[in-house]
Order: sequence, then C-alpha cells, then structure tokens
Amino acid sequence: MNVLQAIRERRAVRDFKPEPVSAGMLYQLVSAASWAPSAMNEQPWLFTIVTDRTILDEISGKAKAWMLDNLPAMPRRAHFRDLLADSSFHIFYNAPCLIVVSATSTGPWVSEDAALAAQNLMLMAADLGLGSCWIGFAQGWLNSAEGHRILNLPQHSLVVAPIIVGHPRTVPPQVARKAPLVSWIGHRHIEGEEIVEEPEHPVSTRRDAPLHS
Repeated sequence: MNVLQAIRERRAVRDFKPEPVSAGMLYQLVSAASWAPSAMNEQPWLFTIVTDRTILDEISGKAKAWMLDNLPAMPRRAHFRDLLADSSFHIFYNAPCLIVVSATSTGPWVSEDAALAAQNLMLMAADLGLGSCWIGFAQGWLNSAEGHRILNLPQHSLVVAPIIVGHPRTVPPQVARKAPLVSWIGHRHIEGEEIVEEPEHPVSTRRDAPLHS
C-alpha cells in the first residue's frame, strides 16, 4: 500500500473483532509513529499500550462521567449527552487495544508533535489492515490526576491522542470530502513537461497566478 492509498483508505473504525492485536503489530504502529516530525527534533512522545479489559472498562466509565460534567458547546451536543449517559455505551467500542499518545515535555508545540505521531500510527494501522479511531471523549479524564495515575504517566505529561486499535469487523464506507480551500500566493511553476493535475474542486488564487510562468 502506498502513502496516498493509506491516507484514502484509513477510516474511523468503531466495530471490532474480539481477537487481540499481536505485540508485533503494535510495535510496528509505535515504530511508524516515532518517525513523525517534531519541533526541534524533540520527539516528546510516550506511547502507552492498554490491553487490560478491566482497565479499558474503568477508563470508559470514568471518562464518560467526566465528559457529562464538562461537555463543551459543540455540534449535536444533545445527541452526545444522551450517548454518554447510556450505560451500555463503551467509549472504546470494545476494541481490544488502546494506544495513548502523550507528550512528556512542556514545549510550545508538543501537542502538534504528538498529533503528527498519532497520524503516522493510524496510517500504519491502515497499511496493516487494522482499524483505528481517535477517541476524543477520553482525553479530558485521562489528563486528570486520576487518569495519569491509571496510565502511570509522569505528572507533567499531556495526553493528546487516545487511539483504539483492532481487527475491524466492519469498515465504514468512504466519506465525501469538502472542497479544499487553497489560496495560492505567487506564480505556479510548471517543471518542464510536467503534467499538472487539476484538483477535484475549484481553487482560489491571489495576485494573478497563471498556470505557466
């Protein structure tokens, strides 16, 4: 699978088979994540792998309660409030594994660094035929003192990306993409006989940017 194929085939998977993900596959995900770029090459990430079902259930219950008490203004707020109040709803969708990507330093760009690592991880999961999904519902509680303790995180850590991973039972269909908004400042340079593929949607331009310079 090439990079573009992985980007296009990655899905937010929320339906998993019960079988565990092998340790070898999980280490491949972490290895791919660790090759992400980071500001000043600090590589501030820590990867916490949770496969203990009791711990996953505990995090789900406590994160749901935290979210109900701290639900922000957001689209479909009433829907999510009802979902979180449903005792049968598991925020990890019964996935066999949770990988929490945290930042272990306090630099100005550690969140962005960890998010880049998380994207690498999810793309590698797609390449391996695994499903993944970033579970934002878990972030708030996992960044509490109690959440840090359950993950054995250093006190100053910042949980950025709780990502569930597993073998997908079903994979959601491709979702249509919004038209990309592109503002091109300057001339568009065509290299030799290069064929320029027009984007799928209109592109906005500024300062007279002809196709050929």
